[in-house]
Parts: sequence; C-alpha cells; structure tokens
Amino acid sequence: MFQKTKLSSSLQTATSTTLTRSAAAVAGVLFSMSVAAQQSGSIEGTVYLDENVEAAGVTITATSPVMPKSRTVQTGEGGDFRMPALIPGTYTLTLTTEDGITRTVKTRVLLDQRSNVSVVMAPDVQDANLEEVEVTGQLIQVGGEATLSNALGADVVKGVPTGNNYRDMMKLIPGVQFHQNSVRGASAGGSGQDNVYAFDGVNITLPMFGTLDAEPSNHDIEMVSVERGGANAVGFNRSGGFSVDSKSKSGTNEFQAGFEHKIMPKNFVGKTDKGVKATTDNSWTTIYASGPLIEDQLFFYGSYFGPRSERENKETTYGDVKDYLSERDEYFGKLTWAVTDDIMLNSSYRTSERIGEGVSIEWNESDDVSRGEFKELEVFTLDGSWVINDSTVFTAQYTSFATEGGEQADRMLGVQPSLAGGLDVANLGDMGYVVVPGVVEGEDEYNAFVQPIIDQYGYLNDQGEITGGGGVGAYYQVEAAGYYRKAFEMSLDHTLVWGDTSHELHAGFMWEEGEEELSRLSNGWGTVSVNGGLDTLDSLSLDPDNFVSSADLSQQVYYSARIQQMSLGLDGNPVSPINSFTESYNFEVNDKIDWNDFTFNVGFLISEDILYGEGLREANNFSGFVEDSGNKYEMYRVDWKDMIQPRLGVTWRYNDVEDTVFANYARYNPSTSSLARAASWARNTRRDLNVYFDESGNALAYQPAAGSSGKVFEKDMDPRYMDEITIGTTRNVMQGLNVRAHVRYRENDNFWEDTPYYTPSGWYFNDPDRIPDSVSNQEFYAYSAEEMSRIREELPSTSSYVIAQIDGAYTKYWEASLEAEWYGDRTYLNASYVRSRYSGNFDQDNTTVNNDQATFIGSSNLMDWETLNIWDNREGTLSGDRPHIFKAFGYYTTDWQANVGAYLIYQSGQPWQIQDGTIYGYSPTRGNDTGAYGEKAGVRRTDAHWQLDLNYTQSFDVFNDYTLKVRADLFNVFDRQTGFNVEQRLRADDFGKAQSFFNSRRLQLSFGVDF
Repeated sequence: MFQKTKLSSSLQTATSTTLTRSAAAVAGVLFSMSVAAQQSGSIEGTVYLDENVEAAGVTITATSPVMPKSRTVQTGEGGDFRMPALIPGTYTLTLTTEDGITRTVKTRVLLDQRSNVSVVMAPDVQDANLEEVEVTGQLIQVGGEATLSNALGADVVKGVPTGNNYRDMMKLIPGVQFHQNSVRGASAGGSGQDNVYAFDGVNITLPMFGTLDAEPSNHDIEMVSVERGGANAVGFNRSGGFSVDSKSKSGTNEFQAGFEHKIMPKNFVGKTDKGVKATTDNSWTTIYASGPLIEDQLFFYGSYFGPRSERENKETTYGDVKDYLSERDEYFGKLTWAVTDDIMLNSSYRTSERIGEGVSIEWNESDDVSRGEFKELEVFTLDGSWVINDSTVFTAQYTSFATEGGEQADRMLGVQPSLAGGLDVANLGDMGYVVVPGVVEGEDEYNAFVQPIIDQYGYLNDQGEITGGGGVGAYYQVEAAGYYRKAFEMSLDHTLVWGDTSHELHAGFMWEEGEEELSRLSNGWGTVSVNGGLDTLDSLSLDPDNFVSSADLSQQVYYSARIQQMSLGLDGNPVSPINSFTESYNFEVNDKIDWNDFTFNVGFLISEDILYGEGLREANNFSGFVEDSGNKYEMYRVDWKDMIQPRLGVTWRYNDVEDTVFANYARYNPSTSSLARAASWARNTRRDLNVYFDESGNALAYQPAAGSSGKVFEKDMDPRYMDEITIGTTRNVMQGLNVRAHVRYRENDNFWEDTPYYTPSGWYFNDPDRIPDSVSNQEFYAYSAEEMSRIREELPSTSSYVIAQIDGAYTKYWEASLEAEWYGDRTYLNASYVRSRYSGNFDQDNTTVNNDQATFIGSSNLMDWETLNIWDNREGTLSGDRPHIFKAFGYYTTDWQANVGAYLIYQSGQPWQIQDGTIYGYSPTRGNDTGAYGEKAGVRRTDAHWQLDLNYTQSFDVFNDYTLKVRADLFNVFDRQTGFNVEQRLRADDFGKAQSFFNSRRLQLSFGVDF
C-alpha cells in the first residue's frame, strides 16, 4: 500500500430494414455524448402506432445482463422516451401499448454514447401479442450533435490484436498516429502531453505532466470511448489533444469465471535489423470471476493480472551478476448495486505493484551496483446516478488516483551521511558507488595512494592484471516520485418541451486536485571518487561560506562525493521531499435543443486553476513573499474570467436521423502544467552537493552543483487556449455500412515558458540581428531590472528566468478525415484515412535529445537562450506531424467457433531537421548543436511506416459449461522495423540515424478457460 492515500464508432444502434407483415421497427439511430458523470450511456427514441402517428403512453422496460434491475419509462405525448444513466451493454426493450400490443427491440449502449431507437407498433393481424425486431443498423458516431467521438464495444476490444496494457488501446483511435513511445502520448492536433486518459472514469494522466505514466492492464477493459474534438459543454473536456475513457467489465446474475495464460518467450521475438536478438522472456497470467452477491440487486467482478519478465544477464569483468526479473501483481474489484429501480451505484478499486531487480548493470561494474525499480498504482472510483423522474437525472462521482515509482539500489547501504561523521575510507565499498581510480602516468605520489584501492576494488583485465576504471559498492541513488489526484464531479440533467422545441439542460461542477511528491536520495554517500591529492581546495573555486572547517585553502583533496542535498541536510537534518500541487474548479452549462430537423448545442465551460509551490510564505513586501522552507504557497492563479470556453454546435438531419450535416466551434483551455514544481522555490534546496574530504575522510568543504531554482511569474498572463472549428457529415450508405467525413482546424496560442526576464537583446551575443523587431523592442518580459533586483534582495534564490507568456508562439493543425464502419452478422470493419498538417513555431514534442519523456510544460529548453527561440528556424512543420494516416481493423467470426482479427496501419514518417550551432556563431561542438535548428523546422522526414497485426482465436465447448480458448497474436507480420527519433545534432556520432525503431515481428500465444 502507499505511504499516503492521498472507440471505431459509437454504437448507434438501430435501424433495421427488416419489415414483417405487421410491424416495422427502426426509423434510425442518433448519437451524442452521454450527460452522465458516471460510466454510462443512454437510449432515447420515438414510438409510432403506424408510420405517421406517434404513440403516447407506451410502457418501455429495459433489461440487460449488466443491469441488476430493469428500468421502466413511458412515452410522452409525442411518442418520445428517454432512458439515461444506463450501464453500457446489450439491452432488450419491451414495449407495451395500452391495448396490449407488445414488441421487443434489442439494442446496444456504448460508453459515453446515446442510442436512438424508433419503433412502429402496428398490430399483427395473425398474432397481435408478440413481435420481436432486432435493431441491427449501425452509424458512424459523430457524437451526434457535432462531436467527434468514437466508441468501441466489447466485441471489437477482444476481437482485434492490440496488446496487454491500457496504452495499447490507443492504436485503435481513428486519425491518431500509431507510436511506440513508453512515456509521451500520440500527437493529435496538440503535443504528446495534451491528451487526457481515463480508466473507469478516473483520470490516470500523470498530474502536471500530461503523460500516461500509469500502467493498468486492458484484460478487463470492456469498452473504450474517445473524444477527438468538437466538444460540447458536457464532460469537462479541456484536452488540447484527445480525451479517452474506458469501462471495465461488470458482473451479472450469472456466475462466470476464467483463467488465461499468455507467453512471449524470447525466441518468439524476431531479431532487429541490426542483428540483436531478444533476451527477455515474457508471460502474463489472468484470473477473473464475476456474478451476483444479491440476485437482481448487487453484482461483483474481480480479477488478477500477473505479468512476468525474466532475462539472463551476462557476466561482467567482475564475474557473474544477478539476472533481471520483473514481477507485477495487479488486483481489481468492482461492485454494481441497484439500490432501487432509480438509484444505481458503482464502485471499483485497482491496485498494482511491480518490482524489478538487475535492471541495469554495465560491463565494468560489479554485481553489487545493479539497479532495481518499483512501481505502485491505486485507482478508486465511486459513482452513482439517481433517475429522479423520466425527465431529470442526477449523477455524481468521486475518484482517486495514485502512482508511486522510481529506482533504487538492489543493495541498500546502511550509511547515514553527515559532514561531522565524514567518509569511512577504510570501507569505501560500503560508502556508495565507488569509481575505482586508475593510475596516471607521471603522478607517482597519486599512483602510490590509489594502488591499494585498485588492488582491493579493481578487476582482472585480459592480461590477468588488476586494473582500475570500474565501479563497485552499490547503486548511487534512490529516486521516488509519487503522483496523486483526487476529483469530485456532479451534474444535473433535465429534459423539457417548450413549444416546438425540446431542451436537454445540463449543469455540472468538478473539483480536482493534483499533487507530486518527489524524493531523490543518495544511497550512502552517493557517488564516491578518489581525487588522490591531485586537487586542492583553492583549485575548486569554492564558496568560502561552504567550508566545513578553517582548513588551509592549499589543503589537498583525496576523496569527493556527489550526494543529494535531500540526503545531507546542511543543518544536520535531511531535507524533506518536494511537494507540488495544482487545483482546478470547473462549471459547465449546456442546452441541447431539438427543433424540427435541427439539433443545437449551446453551452460553455468556465474554469479556475491554481498552482501551489513550496518554500515561500506570503509577506507585505514588494515580491509578496519571504522564504519559508516547507511551506505551501499559492504560486499563480488563473481566474475564471480568463477561462470561459464556449461550445457551439449544430446538426441538420436532412434524411430522418440517419444522414446529417454538422458544424461545431469549441474553445479549450488545457489544464496540464508542470510549473507547480518547475518554478517552485523548493527546488533550491533539492540540488546535488559535491563534498570534499582529506586523506583520512574528514569533510573539508562542499559546493552545490548547478541546478534549477525558483522562478517568479509575469503578471496577468493570459492562459493558453485552443480554438477549434469542425464541419462534417454522416451518411448511412447501406445496411450496416456508415461513413463520416469531416474537416477540422485547431489553433493554439498564449503558450507559457520560462525565459530570461530581460530583453532578448541582452542575452544574444552572436547574432542579435536575428531577433524580430517586435521582440527586440520589448524591454522586459515581466519586471524591470530595478524590480528584479528588489525581488532578488527579498528572495536571494530567485532565478534570472521568469515564467512568461511568449508573444507570437503558436501551433496550427488541420485535418480532413474519412471514416467508415461496417457491422455484418459476424463481421466488423473500421477504416479511416486522415490527411493533416501540424505546424507552428512552438514544438513541445522536440525539446530534449530523447523526446520520449515527461518533460516540463512551461519550463523546457524553449526560449532559454539564443538558438532556442521561436524565431530561430523554429517556424515550420512540428515533429508530431503525420500528413497521411490510414487505419483499418476488424474481425470475422467463422462457422467453427473461431475469430480472426486484423489491424493495418500506414502513416507518414516523423519530421526532423539538422541541429547546428555554428550558424549562430558558436564553436563546432555537439553540445552547441543541441536544440539549435540549423535549418527550417521539419524539412526532413523519416520513412513512412506500415505494419499488419493478426490474431486467431479458437474456442472449444466442453462439458457444456466450459469453453477452452487458444489464441495467437502475431504483431508486425512483415517485420517492418521503421526507424524514428533521429539523432539531429550535426556533430553527434550517429547524426542522421534513427535512435528508435518499431518493434520487430513477435508472436504471443495464450490458453484460457471460461466457465
């Protein structure tokens, strides 16, 4: 337990061309995002006595295996009905007129979607008692009222080859690039940190950083829904990319259980193009059970998931080393309780713990210095709905998400460092990670000092001689980062008829708090080096205030240690972890108006965000603060008036409800920001320290290593916003085949970033003429030199950088999309093609050498110095641009109880450009090339990538109640190992070569039993 508890298409069910002699059911299907806060969908529609007369007073009862109790409503005067807050699944609607005519209609409800069913209740002359009509038509989901949403049902989720983790589901989202990043998300009209990910309605996006760091599995995911754009004011969508949610499986009145074991041994994975063979054996074990605790009232579902990875590590120069082992245990439990016919509660809890050892060890290191890793996850949700009457529903949800993880030494040392205690030089191997020295030609005194250390800790070279240069002792550090989020939301929805229009009114409130707790501790003294007297104190340029004693400056340094300040409090006490917080309040109001063949969505979302740092306290002075270690303070507040986000949409149903034309305008203020930690004062006391010792291990002096520091904010900044315009159409081409086409435009503005507080002309040395006049004419970003001087007098740790709104920074994205979905009796196919362009001058996906990271948003290397500014060749194509993306996936169920699934992807390559610092006047070194665009952004591009994934599942019924399943998933059938993540620095050894590649061909086999 934690130390602190702190998609595809939506279904669309409905049209049937099946006409019997007595009844015709289905005029069509319409979709829109569900208004409920909980994990639900809804059904609405119209009942007719014949093709032209609406039927009032018809009783409609909805039953489903996933709903503990049935739900009953009556049609209104216009024959319309509405059933909100339904658990997604397959439903049977039983319709009964006042004179006893009965019909049953089967339809499906998907997560966050609304299905519209129209039924004709004409009596059957031969049999007036019963007629069943299955509603089998499907439409591409537009989210109904101009919302670009998609949903995938349980049949698609399990019938298509994906993978084993939640992250693997993202490959199915139409129009979103396929990638194999382990941290950053896919670009979809925003950066890879602009997306929002939810599991059972719980936001599991890494607080502040916007990445999917959590690792829940997907074995018990039943449905997936995604909203890519065109949002209305329902669901608190502020995402600058896409927003995805999933629903886990639920219990029913029938007891069910099962077991599955999957394997992917190393010989099932193809060699890389460079000839590297896989060395890791992987397996996954799943156990589940579900059923009723109280029949027709309380259901349960529970599961266990156990991935294992093993690798035989090769011996090093020091001999045998421990093998790599990663073990994870994930448990999940869920309760569904129908308190009454109108009140429904859901609660679920997921916990996961992963431990790894022998993760990393180099060729010249001993087994003792191997590194381990750990990861823990907790996800909790409690949601409920109260159907007050046929017109009004109240929903509420509380969620909690926590993940902790990091790295630690496989061998932990029991040493508590202190300046007074010094370094035990007789037992260096127990002090930390010891860098074994080597001899230096011509330095006889030094060599005589280090030789005993080499003899004790060195390794045998090829000549059989003991030599230095290795590493012994223990891994140097323990890093633990905890991320926590709590949220509460509630909404009230009411339907009313006013003249010729009907209104679905929605009002909602959401509160959310995110937190990061970061600890970086050293294992013992961290990294210990042997200086051997070659250095003296005065040669190290030390601050006189950092001397431990009044030692002579000419005194020699024999040992040094690099240790985390958090482990060596300079006042004798360890430094506490860094705690950073964000808080958000959101209100939304929406009115869905139906008038004749038109539907209008009119609404807005209004938000307030607060960033909290640590280490300051409010004061009545110029800066407004004084330093106060450990104190939580309000860093910056973005007011309500600055984040009003209108949402306007219109849909014209020009052919009943099947064929539409729609348009939408939406504004989003993305909430993700890393500044709560990146600019926090607490970073000033969480730096590395270099500590220096004499020959006996007595501490002589210390010096803080370079590190970041707290920053002040420009006053009255406007928050980042994204404006979006969407125009599209849907059409039911034929029975089971539906298409959607749309064009969409997005523009992002008002980016924040840390940058020097003074005019750019003051920090351009080589080529100041590059600065645009509009920028060079500015004197300061936030404060004048005099004002900054006063702030730094009051807060000595203040950085010369400020958080500022970067004028002229922008991104633009447009896309033209065509999607098609076909449901047959035993076949499903989803195909999409998107032509897009992602451009601008502010590329948040390309700010580090290795871009697959959870980098700071608002405090990256952008705008840090000359060569890194938006006018330094940054205008052009952004790294997330993929002009062509084609996806097709689906399944076919055979006559012999088998399922064949396939996934096909083709997409353009990744843009890149040369990084060359010499064009800015810098000397030709790899360091000066880093981040310095030597040509226009995105003028080069890697090869396009395509791949085909296949799966085959065979089921066998045995002993009536048991089903045996054997499955094979073959990923990247044609072994397309396309390269990406190019080394862009002109003087790097691997310049122009890809650093990452799509995974080679690999086979996964599984065996399971359901009963």
